[in-house]
Amino acid sequence: MSSNSLCVGVVAPLTGRLAPLGSPLSHVLRRLAPLLAHVRNGGRRHDVTVAVRDSRSDPDAARQAVRDLADAEGANLVLTMAGTQVLPAVTDACEKAGAPCVSTTFPWQAYVDARGAEPGHRFRWTYHFAWGLDDIAAVFADLWDHVDDSGPVGCLWNDDVQGRLLRHDRYGFAPVTSPRGHTLVDLGAYREPAGGFHAQVGRLRGHGADLVTSAATATDLALFHRQAREAGLRPRLITCSRWLTYPHTHTTPAPDVHGELADARVATLVYWSPGHPYRSSLDGITCAELAHAYRQATGAAWLQPLGLAHALVEIAHHALTVAADPTDRASVAQALAGTTLDTIAGTLDWTCGPTPNIALLPLVGGQWQPGPGGPRLAVVSNSALPGVPLTGELTPAR
Repeated sequence: MSSNSLCVGVVAPLTGRLAPLGSPLSHVLRRLAPLLAHVRNGGRRHDVTVAVRDSRSDPDAARQAVRDLADAEGANLVLTMAGTQVLPAVTDACEKAGAPCVSTTFPWQAYVDARGAEPGHRFRWTYHFAWGLDDIAAVFADLWDHVDDSGPVGCLWNDDVQGRLLRHDRYGFAPVTSPRGHTLVDLGAYREPAGGFHAQVGRLRGHGADLVTSAATATDLALFHRQAREAGLRPRLITCSRWLTYPHTHTTPAPDVHGELADARVATLVYWSPGHPYRSSLDGITCAELAHAYRQATGAAWLQPLGLAHALVEIAHHALTVAADPTDRASVAQALAGTTLDTIAGTLDWTCGPTPNIALLPLVGGQWQPGPGGPRLAVVSNSALPGVPLTGELTPAR
């Protein structure tokens, strides 16, 4: 690579269990390739190559991908998204290699904790944009208020990092939901994938809870819902983050899971949708236009990571155009630290995050509702972002 050329490295899950979440990033890279081929910085034109490596949805493969990009390709900047184990592997490898990195797709507390750090720690090379567990809790409390503001909420949380963080006494759910009058009842930790939820269903009955919140996989949540119904229980509303933010067809291959979750009327968080009032800083495309272009190109429905994938590329382009020396990794990292940019995912501001290296995205509430082409994600609560139009009303299970 010549001294005047630049390289953007991308670690994406092109194969393995996370592969469906690599599709939006692949689409965005193809679509924006002409705009990313060259950048101008201080009157100088730089050629840009984009080098993509498959994480194979595996942490070890992701680390090797970073080493290839940093050493063999000389990447000036690395982009990544998806995977509660894979993403931290990428960011830690970038930190070790001294390669600037921008990532997205899960709560910032999980991003920090998974890397063995505490809030307040400052990473030198790695930057992340997302939302917080407290933001999820606030959205879910809004949804619970729509249904029942007095009964206890059963918490179906696993025994892994997600469950531990959701139970955290400082930045878990309780500090946000308790002041709003909601009582959380822990139904008991479980291991993924779950073999059964009879103990949790028993606790749900014992506490008389008809609201449930979770961060389960779609398969586990469907099993819990089925066993609850078999026991004569029917939660009025289930709120679920993590896997249920994506279309069911991308995360649950079994048809019986589709039907079970459609019947449960699961509500979830929404961080991006075609209705969000944003435009790309690169080509001016709107959220609605991007969602339409994705369907036209892939035949698949939009999914939330699409907007975040596009924003990743916008941030990369911006950093390379404003860095004091885009060929110097330290200069690129410094540019990221001072970035404030209006993107198709909203305004990303690394100068005033809740902790260093973090830019926040606001959340609204959504619900999976029946539609003519299968389940659709309707926006049903927009307290934190009134500019996002409501596209449905929250409907409790009957």
